[in-house]
Amino acid sequence: MAPAAPAPTPADGRSTFPSIAEYGFLSDCETNALVAPSGAVEWMCVPRPDSPSVFSAVLDRGAGHFRVGPHGVHVPVARRYVPGTLILETTWQTSTGWLVVRDAMVMGPWHEIDERSHTHRRTPTDDDAEHIMLRTIKCVSGTVDLEVVCEPMPDYARAEPRWEYDGAGYSSVVARAGEANPDLHLTSSLRFGIEGRRVSARTRMAEGDTHFVALSWSHLAAPASWDEALEKMWRTEQFWRDWITQGTFPDHPWRTYLQRSALTLKGLTYAPTGALLAAATTSLPETPGGERNWDYRYAWVRDSTFALWGLYTLGLDREANDFFAFIQDVCRDDKPLQVMYGVGGEATLEEHELGHLTGYEGAQPVRIGNAAYSQRQHDVWGAVLDSVWLHTRNREQLPEALWPVLKKQVEEAARHWHLPDRGIWEVRGEPQHFTSSKLMCWVALDRGARLARLYDEHDYAEQWQKLADEIHADICAKGVDERGVFVQRYGSAALDASLLLVPLLRFLPPDDPRVRATVLAIADELTEEGLVLRYRVEETDDGLHGEEGTFTICSFWLVSALAEIGEVARARSLCERLLSFASSLNLYAEEIDPRTGRHLGNFPQAFTHLALINAVMHVIRAEEEPRDFRAFRAPDRT
Repeated sequence: MAPAAPAPTPADGRSTFPSIAEYGFLSDCETNALVAPSGAVEWMCVPRPDSPSVFSAVLDRGAGHFRVGPHGVHVPVARRYVPGTLILETTWQTSTGWLVVRDAMVMGPWHEIDERSHTHRRTPTDDDAEHIMLRTIKCVSGTVDLEVVCEPMPDYARAEPRWEYDGAGYSSVVARAGEANPDLHLTSSLRFGIEGRRVSARTRMAEGDTHFVALSWSHLAAPASWDEALEKMWRTEQFWRDWITQGTFPDHPWRTYLQRSALTLKGLTYAPTGALLAAATTSLPETPGGERNWDYRYAWVRDSTFALWGLYTLGLDREANDFFAFIQDVCRDDKPLQVMYGVGGEATLEEHELGHLTGYEGAQPVRIGNAAYSQRQHDVWGAVLDSVWLHTRNREQLPEALWPVLKKQVEEAARHWHLPDRGIWEVRGEPQHFTSSKLMCWVALDRGARLARLYDEHDYAEQWQKLADEIHADICAKGVDERGVFVQRYGSAALDASLLLVPLLRFLPPDDPRVRATVLAIADELTEEGLVLRYRVEETDDGLHGEEGTFTICSFWLVSALAEIGEVARARSLCERLLSFASSLNLYAEEIDPRTGRHLGNFPQAFTHLALINAVMHVIRAEEEPRDFRAFRAPDRT
């Protein structure tokens, strides 16, 4: 297939792509989608979030979309989530009337009644994805010309669908999508016409008129009437509100940011296995027009376990059980723990480039798969052990089936801690002795010893604690420069934002001079316009070219670290600034351009939202409970 032509640039210089932050995020915890302000679904993969896409306009304007909105009007007057849900509501004004569109991925009752599910490995719940994207439309004033255009391009726009009518009449059509994707069924109260690779519908709506459009990709029945569509939308709304009500949220002006981040993290879970995606997309660039474009539609063990910190802080800890079962699955038969997996537990994620797509605003290459799956990253064992310790310590018990898996991870950290690796940022240069990797190996041994004591394995506890103390001493001797600042790697003076984890992981108390020196050095020297970089690219062999934006998770880590060392006013000021960068829907990508506030990288990013939760809770607790504001603790339910 011939390489893609560069993305066209209009004469006025404006991009034809929406800003990354302008997309809305939908999920049913099995499939997700991004909806542009125009009302077009521009990214969607079925049946899984890491399946080939069927709508890919976010990566190439001609690669498929699904729009519902007023004819000739592409800029809405308002967009919001229905409070407490992942239902997106868009309000349109035309010269003749007003229209409201609600979009949702439908949740319904558990439906595998006559036959067990072929994908679910976790305990069945009361609710399950119905594999339907539902879009309801209501004219609330005047008259509006409504249009629906559905133009899927299966298999990352490498194939074209074959549309045909389904049954009598014009209200149901099906797109034969080929081998890479399931067939797509489009059902509506409107009448469709087939025009090549697209179907469309158009009608004039008057005040009080209602319509629905449902896109489905399984055997489950889509709604056949407005009343059925309304019932499915109501049940979906109740699902999300019931879930968020399980959490414990402070009565604080920042509560809405916490709830939206929690809902986003839940939406990034893959319910059948318990996996948690790093992000919903692939190849949204970290550098405009650059090559730092990666596929994040997979389950990084590090990202997932850190995300559990955020959910646990809010009392939303049920997802932890499913994730630990996922870890147990992928380590079955004594397999070593990898850095990352497919959402079904797949261990091989070969990386390929899609040269036929232009990329977002011309940023190439567009990648699917991720070669980092085969990297050696020593922080993964500590991430798992810390998350399990967090989950276990207030229960004073450890699932017996998980203990052998955990013992193996501790032993892996013990064997490899003294070796170089690729580090938390997955550099593609030469392996180094990264200080943060040693830190996470210490976490693995320290938390392993604590869990061993809880499990009455005192011999293991003594052995692991002794090695944890050895690693601790090694880090303090080799990972600190002459200023008393923790550095990126042994023998270097370079700073690295990952060392903000030193106080957050309780490696040293927050009043230790080395902790304070490190936090302030990063705040003063590793920032652009006050926002934190992962590292200076000129000081780090990451195997890539070009600059990158500030990593939002690192800026939120700085908020938490500043609160830890008592710089509460500075922490609050930075937190307020970071919250001001949220999208209009309170979502975040991976990076922020500190000069323009532009979001960069894959979207929405789990890492960013979990760090937001912990940073906000740090500041709130520091102001309300000056003597005890540690994060990552169970909420008070009394």
